[in-house]
Amino acid sequence: MRCPFCAHDNSQVKDSRPTEDNTAIRRRRQCEGCGARFTTFERVQLREITVVKSGDKREPFDRAKIEQSVALACRKRGIGQERLDQLVSGIQRQVETLGDAEVSAKQIGEMVMDGLRQLDSVAYIRFASVYRDFSEARDFEEFASAVQDAGKN
Repeated sequence: MRCPFCAHDNSQVKDSRPTEDNTAIRRRRQCEGCGARFTTFERVQLREITVVKSGDKREPFDRAKIEQSVALACRKRGIGQERLDQLVSGIQRQVETLGDAEVSAKQIGEMVMDGLRQLDSVAYIRFASVYRDFSEARDFEEFASAVQDAGKN
C-alpha cells in the first residue's frame, strides 16, 4: 500500500479489525519509509458496476463519490462517521445487489435521497437542493414544506 504522505510503496500492517457493521476490514498501517501511520479499509467488491450518467456518459462506480456527497450534506449536523459509513455501505450493497452491470446515476441519487431522508431531514434537503437543482428560494420552501408535511404523517 502506497503511503499517502511520502508515496513510499511499502507499509506494514500494525492492526486489523472488522468495522462496526462488518462490511469492511480496517487496517492501521505504518510506512516503512517515513514511519507515518494511516488507516485503510478493505471491502468486498461483488462485480464491476458502471454508472450511466446523463447523456449516456459511463464511468465506473465509485463509492468515494457517494461518501463525499453524503459527508457534504451531513456537514455540521452531528451525525457520527459510523452512521455515515453504514448509510454508504447500504447504498453500495443496494447497487451491487440490483444484479445489473449498469446502474443509472438517477437510481443511485434516489437511493442516497431515501437514506438521507431517514437519517436527517436537513441533510436530506441539502442533498436534494443539489440533486434536484434548486434554482430559487421558492424551490427550497416547497421542498422543505413537503418534507415537514411528510414528517407529520
